[in-house]
Amino acid sequence: MYYLGIDLGGTNIAAGIVNDDYKIIKKKSVPTLAHREGREIMKDMGKLCLDLISEAGLTVDDIAYAGIATPGTANSETGVVEYANNLPFRNFPIAALLTEFTGIKKVYIENDANAAAKAEALAGAAKGAKFSVMITLGTGLGGGIVLDGKVYSGFNFAGAELGHVVIEKDGKPCTCGRHGCWETYSSATGLTNMTKEAVLEARKNGRKTLIEELINGNVDNCNARVAFTAMKQGDEVGKEVVDRFISYLACGIANMINIFQPNILTIGGGVCNEKDNLLIPLKKKVFEETYTREGSKQTEIKIAELGNDAGIVGAAVLGL
Repeated sequence: MYYLGIDLGGTNIAAGIVNDDYKIIKKKSVPTLAHREGREIMKDMGKLCLDLISEAGLTVDDIAYAGIATPGTANSETGVVEYANNLPFRNFPIAALLTEFTGIKKVYIENDANAAAKAEALAGAAKGAKFSVMITLGTGLGGGIVLDGKVYSGFNFAGAELGHVVIEKDGKPCTCGRHGCWETYSSATGLTNMTKEAVLEARKNGRKTLIEELINGNVDNCNARVAFTAMKQGDEVGKEVVDRFISYLACGIANMINIFQPNILTIGGGVCNEKDNLLIPLKKKVFEETYTREGSKQTEIKIAELGNDAGIVGAAVLGL
């Protein structure tokens, strides 16, 4: 059987045909153009899917079902996106519209982070784990929870907003309206902002830092890589930023482990390209903060394996 997985993002719509081994045999993408009305976006999604099926030498009848990984609150029972803050979706029937535009009768939907977590549990770094948690460090901090093989999304399909647990009471303001959210400190955006603050503080105190060279003296050139790059070259300010970032990340991860006790917790996002420079100190700090540190069984922390394909694969396995 073949399954169609669609990863709907604010920038691009990516679709892939996935086989029974959870492998993508062909994929294709188009711009989302999220400023348009929802129906226009869905027309493009439908055309993308039909083009992809045709290019793969298949027909709609060869597709067992389609799955859509979407931002926002995705009601998996009704196929309706109740709310998505970066798309024009308010109680929007995306499953029914995909059926209308493609003829695919079975369409499943799920929040994109939850779908990615299911993909890692079935075909990625958490394969074989009965209980797993995935966090993704990007513009925000996304999360997904798989308990006993099933995605957990709460009674209202809005569960697992892990980035919006508070790790610093009355801390920095978050886009969600709270203060001190984990996302504000441990997303790639949080790391970038932390780096900017460190550069400005260094200037104020007359401290030299290699980060100045890496950003050509312009704090607006800061990104989530420069502090790690500076640290690896022996820069003290870079090391302080990385240590602070990892400390916040470890705090949130320890919270997740203390609550869910997953077999495996996976981390995704570009910052994971730092590999051992991130993972070794992170594991040490997490271990120091977990309630079960004296136990014989410990949660394994791993880098997610599916990368940008997690949304497609996760959407394609929603019906399994």
